[in-house]
Amino acid sequence: MLRQGFDLKLGQTLSMTPQLQQAIRLLQLSSLELQNEIQQALEENPLLQLAEDTDDSRPEPEIELAPTADSSSDNKPDNTTTVDAPDDASPFDQDIPDELHMDAEWEDVYDTRSSNSDGAGDNSGFLENQGDTADSGLQEHLLWQIRMSNLTSIDKQIATVIISSLDDAGYLCDPLEDILESFDQDLLIDLDDIEVVLKFIQQLDPLGVGARNLRECLLIQLAHLPESRLLFKARHLVEKHLDLMERRDYKEISKRLKIEQGELEEILLLLRSLQPRPGSAYSATAADYIVPDAYVRKIKGDWVVSLNAQVTPNLQVNQYYADMLGQVKNERDSTYFKSNLQQARWLIRSVESRNSTLLGVAKAIVERQSAFMQYGEQAMKPLILRDIAEELEMHESTISRVTTNKYLYTPRGIFEFKYFFSSQVDTDTGSSCSSTAIRAMLKKLINEENQGSPLSDNQLTALLNQQGINVARRTVAKYREAMSIPSSHDRKALLPT
Repeated sequence: MLRQGFDLKLGQTLSMTPQLQQAIRLLQLSSLELQNEIQQALEENPLLQLAEDTDDSRPEPEIELAPTADSSSDNKPDNTTTVDAPDDASPFDQDIPDELHMDAEWEDVYDTRSSNSDGAGDNSGFLENQGDTADSGLQEHLLWQIRMSNLTSIDKQIATVIISSLDDAGYLCDPLEDILESFDQDLLIDLDDIEVVLKFIQQLDPLGVGARNLRECLLIQLAHLPESRLLFKARHLVEKHLDLMERRDYKEISKRLKIEQGELEEILLLLRSLQPRPGSAYSATAADYIVPDAYVRKIKGDWVVSLNAQVTPNLQVNQYYADMLGQVKNERDSTYFKSNLQQARWLIRSVESRNSTLLGVAKAIVERQSAFMQYGEQAMKPLILRDIAEELEMHESTISRVTTNKYLYTPRGIFEFKYFFSSQVDTDTGSSCSSTAIRAMLKKLINEENQGSPLSDNQLTALLNQQGINVARRTVAKYREAMSIPSSHDRKALLPT
């Protein structure tokens, strides 16, 4: 028998407010995505604007790290302040302020100017349109040459179709029979016509474009070199024994061509001067620029971390429109102003929280990896997300978001935040070594090896073991392949690369 009644149960549920959702979303955006987000908000919200530079504006102090081993505590930079991580360094693990009620007064609104740790730069360079600096593509370059040629109108049509069938490397992808079928039969075009136009295209710049395979591409380029015995041997090698050259079977090549090692070296040097991918130089892919989110500089022996001011400029509420809030009598207009005021406040607070978290994580990374800043990859220390999360009292997921698509400018180049995290490998001394440092050691050993007798994975493992780093051969092979370094057999060459 069923009975009705009331039960009282206690439970906890996590409810994400719109402010917190926005803060988390902004945290995982890259610098370019954040700029687009801010630009869109500036265009849509009249109560939001970029902060104007004023004489009484006070730049925020830069965060200074603890002195390194070679620094002196009494040599502090005059323009920096040593501070500890603030108590609210984990804004995404704490509550975002409550929503702004529609009946709130202007005086209730939280300080509307966003903070920026760098503070030295202005916003003049913010959100500037990047010009398209990519070169014209391969197809456009070839079509321009076709338009300037003396080909008939029919041949130019054929050339246009052939050029449209080229890939980025300049090779012809479609069979000539398929190209022929794409034309109207009334044009009376046959396969020979297409072959003739293709031969014409193959003589255009870049030389070798329109080839159907590597052998044809190299032979086209060799045909334009002055005749000589060396050229004759090189052409014969490409025509008959290209597979042997791909396998680096130089002994067999010398036997087939009946030449000595010295002459073979000259032939290989000649072939290496050719371009196996002639279309690559005319790629229309735009350059992918990386804008650092933070900078680390060594000032008087101390590593100083600061944010990039131009990536996240100062934002503030438009005072002119904010003053109109109390003057608006129309309910619809009043709701519009208050809604936009609330959205502006949320965005400013979210950007501030993002800056605070980003700077805290950057500082913690540099503190842990100061040896890398000083000596390079081989001094990289093991580091995992949990280490930074525990230090900043934040969740690992927050650290993961803030280290994705964020870049740090260091004296050794620009690196993604995640680059500084790597697993550890135990050593004979009882200490640990990061996988990044091991990769750097492997790369150095391979760069210094005798190219005539490259080091095998077993030999590389033995050399690392001699340095106190206990790694298995399969680990060495895995790291080598991750760096796109060929095996010892493939690295063997008669000539230096």
